[in-house]
Amino acid sequence: MYKEQITQFIDSHKEEMIKDICTLCCINSERMTPSEGKPYGEGPAAALEAAIEMAKGYGFAVRNYDNYVMTADLNAGEKQLDILAHLDVVPAGEGWQVTAPFEPVVKDGRLYGRGTADDKGPAVAGLYAMRAVKELGLPIKKNVRLILGTDEECGSSDIAEYYKVEKEAPMTFSPDAEFPVINTEKGRLPGKFSASFEPSEAMPRLVSLNAGIKVNVVPGKAKAVVAGLSVEEMEKTAKAVQEETGISFTFEKAEDGIRITAQGAGAHASTPQEGKNALTGLVAYIIRLPLAPCPQLEAMKSLAELFPHGDTCGKALGIDMEDEISGALTLAFDLLEVKADSLEGVFDCRSPLCANEDNALKVAKKRMADKGLILHADAMGEPHHVAGDSLFVKTLLKAYEEYTGLEGSCQSTGGGTYVHHLKNGVAFGAAMPGTDNRMHGADEFAVVDELLTSAKIFAQVIVDLCS
Repeated sequence: MYKEQITQFIDSHKEEMIKDICTLCCINSERMTPSEGKPYGEGPAAALEAAIEMAKGYGFAVRNYDNYVMTADLNAGEKQLDILAHLDVVPAGEGWQVTAPFEPVVKDGRLYGRGTADDKGPAVAGLYAMRAVKELGLPIKKNVRLILGTDEECGSSDIAEYYKVEKEAPMTFSPDAEFPVINTEKGRLPGKFSASFEPSEAMPRLVSLNAGIKVNVVPGKAKAVVAGLSVEEMEKTAKAVQEETGISFTFEKAEDGIRITAQGAGAHASTPQEGKNALTGLVAYIIRLPLAPCPQLEAMKSLAELFPHGDTCGKALGIDMEDEISGALTLAFDLLEVKADSLEGVFDCRSPLCANEDNALKVAKKRMADKGLILHADAMGEPHHVAGDSLFVKTLLKAYEEYTGLEGSCQSTGGGTYVHHLKNGVAFGAAMPGTDNRMHGADEFAVVDELLTSAKIFAQVIVDLCS
């Protein structure tokens, strides 16, 4: 119902919609130094102010929540649906070729620029869905609220502030992922661990090891320093390990020995199988070297046993499991620092719905303790799931199918979205299946037609849920 009117409205406002997205994408809204009244700095506050003026201009009732979040309400009716998006962006980074990060441009049907896909483009699609319903005069009884936050990329403290004041709507979707619907998000098993041991001066020995940049990034590079061996000896072992692991090794002289650099391929920790973990490759290499026996070396062997290279499902740790709804557990060993008398590491574990403290956390703690490693975790992060047969999810899928001609289905993710802690929240759009928007990378883009289709779908959902 109303598909023809909705389609005509959105298509006729295409250029205006692109212009509004560009207005927001011209603003560098990465998190900056806080100042009075601007909790995330100048950029996010400027983006919020621009969105407020935009929504006011289209006749919506607007509120600014202390520069954490802004809202725009369709009407004064009973609360029914929230559309939750964000205006902050990740840093621009390097390597942009099509355009400068904050100079959005349309080329070959794509809108390029930081934030075009994540998440300013989808946010404006939500705004235009509300415009379509409002200006077409479609019969809506209950309220739709567009919520635009400014800290999604750095922990979502903005939304925590918002929900101190407001209650969540009966239904919420966030257009900050992809279609059809992501209704399941895995939980977390915290992976910080440590070990202490007696230092040894016996030669040859491992002097130090450092690997990883962030807990949620599979390291593409890792480094160590070894003393007491020649480069020739080390290269011989490296050749064999490279053949087994796919990790390459280079060597250079350092003040305290030979510095080893292991090179693999990075990946997001939620999909560790897509990378080549340089950290686990380096550990596999270190324990193959003819080093003098010592407690530190035994600890390294324990790491190799518990987190063997290529094990991205926690099998060696005794926690590999999966279920039909949320899929398999994933584990990525992402951070490690080794000194003469201690080590500290962190793994990133995304746990399916079937995981709990008895079959995952306690098992991992015991297996690590048996190897002399202390896992500093007392509780697990809860997974998130909204029933796929609920009226809400079925309504979203119906609108998606109606406007795309594609079959709708429920999806699971190892990542966490804006709605992870909302009782009835799902991720819905705005990228179509198979589209790689280069989110967080250089030359991020949104497909213009996909943004238009998203706005149409969102408008239909508003009508179907709020009439």
